Amino acid sequence: MRIPRIYHSQPLVVGTVIALEADAANHVGRVLRLQEGHNIELFCGDNHSYSACISAASKKHVEVRVESKVAASVESPLQVHLVQGISRGDRMDFTLQKAVELGVSSITPVFTERCGVKLQGERLEKKQLQWQKIVIAACEQSGRNLVPTVHTAVTLDTYLDHADRPQTLTLEPSAEYSLKSAPVAQELALLIGPEGGFSAAEIERTRQAGCIAVRLGPRVLRTETAALTALAALQANHGDLV
Repeated sequence: MRIPRIYHSQPLVVGTVIALEADAANHVGRVLRLQEGHNIELFCGDNHSYSACISAASKKHVEVRVESKVAASVESPLQVHLVQGISRGDRMDFTLQKAVELGVSSITPVFTERCGVKLQGERLEKKQLQWQKIVIAACEQSGRNLVPTVHTAVTLDTYLDHADRPQTLTLEPSAEYSLKSAPVAQELALLIGPEGGFSAAEIERTRQAGCIAVRLGPRVLRTETAALTALAALQANHGDLV
């Protein structure tokens, strides 16, 4: 059986015994039904992998001894910040999950004119926590030991006005550049429209903000397909996807 990979939000120290956090303990003790003596792999977002052995286990409480630490980076040399127009239902969840598998370094959800999702206040905070949990689970599955941050959702204008944002590519069917021929920095942002795409005013706004419009091909892709196709193409041409 494959050794389970479990995320722990606090720093890990070899030789210490720690209690797994509630969600992780539930997964290890109740779902996987692992017992004392079983080995697991831990990571805490410091780009290292930790071997651990279960020292005590019940359905709600699991303690493990951290036994060793190794550097285990699988990060791409291409740092892509995904700026994703928020979509309905589980499409956004799916996009974030697969984006992590494809090596995205961070994520900012954005509200746009055609965004059909209304989130604010406590609902938005809960949704952001849910998105971050999806990212963590994708790291557990894909072997990543750095955890991409899901930043607080903002409006498109707020993102474009951010002084420190990197070179930003925007998907646009009528763009002059293809994604393959566009000038690409080793740190960049990929701006993806929501269901229904960007409005004409938003497209003009991105151009005024200095974003580089790129096209993927002759067919119109759904928002989640566009994001993942663009990420895969960028990693194949400029990153570590072979």
